[in-house]
Amino acid sequence: MSQKKVSMLTAFKTIIWPRRNLVFIGLLLIVISRAASFVAPMSLKYLMDDIIPNKDMEFLKILVIVVGLAILVQAVTSFLLTRILSVQAQYLISELRAQVQKKVLTLPIRFFDNTKSGALVSRIMTDVEGVRNLIGTGLVQLVGGTITAIVSLVLLLNISPSMTVFTLVPLGIFALIALKAFKIIRPIFRNRGKINAEVTGRLTETLGGIRVIKGFNAEAQENEVFEEGVARLYQNVKKSLTATAFMTSSSTFLLGIATTGIMGIGGYKIMMDELTIGEFLTFTFLLGLMVAPIVQMSNIGSQITEALAGLDRTEELMNKTAEAQEKERTEVLDNIKGDITFNDVSFAYEEDKEVLHNISFTVSSGKVVALVGSSGSGKSTIAGLAASFLNPLSGTITVDGTDLSKVDLNSYRKNLGVVLQDEFLFEGTIRENILFPRPDASEEELQKAVKAAYVDEFTDRFDKGLDTLIGERGVKLSGGQRQRIAIARAVLANPKVLILDEATSNLDTESEALIQKSLATLTEGRTTFVIAHRLSTIRKAHQILVIENGRIAERGTHDELIAMEGRYYNLFTYQARI
Repeated sequence: MSQKKVSMLTAFKTIIWPRRNLVFIGLLLIVISRAASFVAPMSLKYLMDDIIPNKDMEFLKILVIVVGLAILVQAVTSFLLTRILSVQAQYLISELRAQVQKKVLTLPIRFFDNTKSGALVSRIMTDVEGVRNLIGTGLVQLVGGTITAIVSLVLLLNISPSMTVFTLVPLGIFALIALKAFKIIRPIFRNRGKINAEVTGRLTETLGGIRVIKGFNAEAQENEVFEEGVARLYQNVKKSLTATAFMTSSSTFLLGIATTGIMGIGGYKIMMDELTIGEFLTFTFLLGLMVAPIVQMSNIGSQITEALAGLDRTEELMNKTAEAQEKERTEVLDNIKGDITFNDVSFAYEEDKEVLHNISFTVSSGKVVALVGSSGSGKSTIAGLAASFLNPLSGTITVDGTDLSKVDLNSYRKNLGVVLQDEFLFEGTIRENILFPRPDASEEELQKAVKAAYVDEFTDRFDKGLDTLIGERGVKLSGGQRQRIAIARAVLANPKVLILDEATSNLDTESEALIQKSLATLTEGRTTFVIAHRLSTIRKAHQILVIENGRIAERGTHDELIAMEGRYYNLFTYQARI
């Protein structure tokens, strides 16, 4: 299904009309500016036909003052136009960027799984830039140019209808060429935004994965991928430049024909005394005033076309269904206990490819359930469902008896804490990362979280302690240190429901021993989902679910499962031997 294009009418209603007062001031200024621009050419007739032949010094002084004032008016209105409209356009761009980013953060996890982060950055920062040509000087120049062209045409017809008609023929041909070119250019501009987003996305990934690239000596292949993307961008730009160049050369040729014809016809009329020299000069200048905005309109038309193409892509993003709007999420959870039940839950990332089949289990408030099994068995999917990142294909998940698909996400997620296998830390200090879920937490609460996760065990060795800068994604820290910061963050959040996805996977033996102590503190009194490959870390879980091929193969406590001597027993004894 093709995306509906943003029409000029839509853009007018949503962007221009709400700012009609500013646009009206802009139009008023440009009318004054264009009116002033007629003073100089119109005065030529009086200069050549009246003042110079009669040597009228007084009239000459008045004429020079009037023309000088007209030029001053043009300069002042030009400054005010830029000041008022261009600044407003930049404000609108910043406003739109904020709106798009706000919308993007409301989209479901699966959208981000299928979209490159770099591509989204490009869409948020670049696609909206074109609107400056709608609210800025571009649109006003288009209107002003139209007014200038019409007034010039009337004055030209008044001086010489035959010469005016002669100039209109090549201009009409140029207008047809321009209209055809704009139809071709808009899809090119739209595609350019897409290619640009892809190239930016890949570049962001490349810079983020620099250690992997260097580790595998893969610089050459990354260069090749980027060069291919840049080449596609070049081909796109080349197409638009070819169309624009064709318009420009057409205008040069057709206007050249018009100018040559005017020289011939004008010269003949002067010799036949049908036209004065003053009238001929005035006609020539007025013709320039009429033609300039028409040629300028081709550039402005390209800019507005580019703006609409960018708005197409922005609108496409803004029309996506927000996570909270997917279903009737009207139930607000107050003071949740944390009883979570999966009732016959199935899930698929792709149609007809179920990864979970009829999963049913209950975790009572404050209890710990551990999910074990081989990679790809569906453990993380169950955790994602419990975290409300995913919605079941069939069956229900309830929190304190309320269907999670009907729950207001904010009311649930403010009670949720997550420690992921690939712990994500923001660039900044250790303190900022721990305070992330609760920036207004007290120093006492912060220190309590730091001690609970044994973060002070390594920060005490740093000169700046908690104020140590950790680099992008915590690159200056070890895996174990990053993991402990992530756990401290979860402790500070003080959630009712906790998801620990491979929370001890990046730890050495010493760190793991410390983390086990902090996890005991962290999980106390909280409904906890633990995913772990190291089965030694989950011996104290109240319930262990063995997941195989998207189904619960076994369930029970550690001792019960060992006694069954089934799949869990085999996994545990195998790891114990290692």
